[in-house]
Amino acid sequence: MLTHDRKAHLLSLLAATGSVVAKDVSRDLGLSEDTIRRDLRELARDGLLKRVHGGAVPLAAANAPFPSRVAIASPEKVAIGKRAARMVEPGQVVFVDGGTTALQLVRHLAPRLAATVITHSPNVAMALLEHEGLTIEIVGGRLFRHSVVTTGAATLAWLDRYRPDICFIGATGVHTAEGITTGDSEEAEVKRAVIAKSGSAIVLASPEKLGAVSSFAVARLADIDGLVVSKETHAKAQKEFDPTGCEIYSGD
Repeated sequence: MLTHDRKAHLLSLLAATGSVVAKDVSRDLGLSEDTIRRDLRELARDGLLKRVHGGAVPLAAANAPFPSRVAIASPEKVAIGKRAARMVEPGQVVFVDGGTTALQLVRHLAPRLAATVITHSPNVAMALLEHEGLTIEIVGGRLFRHSVVTTGAATLAWLDRYRPDICFIGATGVHTAEGITTGDSEEAEVKRAVIAKSGSAIVLASPEKLGAVSSFAVARLADIDGLVVSKETHAKAQKEFDPTGCEIYSGD
């Protein structure tokens, strides 16, 4: 089998099953495992998949810059944001992560909601200005332009003051084996810190995040209380993620 054909087969298998195990493919094709691993390395170098131990998984599309992410699966993100907004109860202290789906959450909070919202996203804070019943706490630190959120040691120190009732976390990958991942190490640190301090942790997972993996681990699925997914992916997400103990919520 030619190199081009092998790589096409690997990408087709990845799209169909959500993962590639080098040992299994080498056995099925009658080729050496080293050959398959080399093909996977080259495909990863070309940005077509994400290498993991023993094989590969889909690369998270949400690693793109913030302005271009606004257009990714936007109807699904609106639906997920609406569903997540209904989970916020009066009087709660809520942490809202940065990201395009988080913006949809705050845009759909009940107009007369009285609660406290903590965020390290200037965009999220600005979107809440018209909600007069909300107390808005902005977490300081170094601005990470890619995601338009604050990160770094100052942000982590600031977050140590809070104990949110519930947090809503964004991610670039949600995978049954690899857990919750994101594309920047300092963003991952902030997300981990918030999850550890919150009474309940909910991940906002638009369709392109499911089954994808980025380079930096945020949390195991066992550490997450729920996933909010789109209506179109709800059945699939239930089948894949229910065994992990996460509750699966369907977008509107």
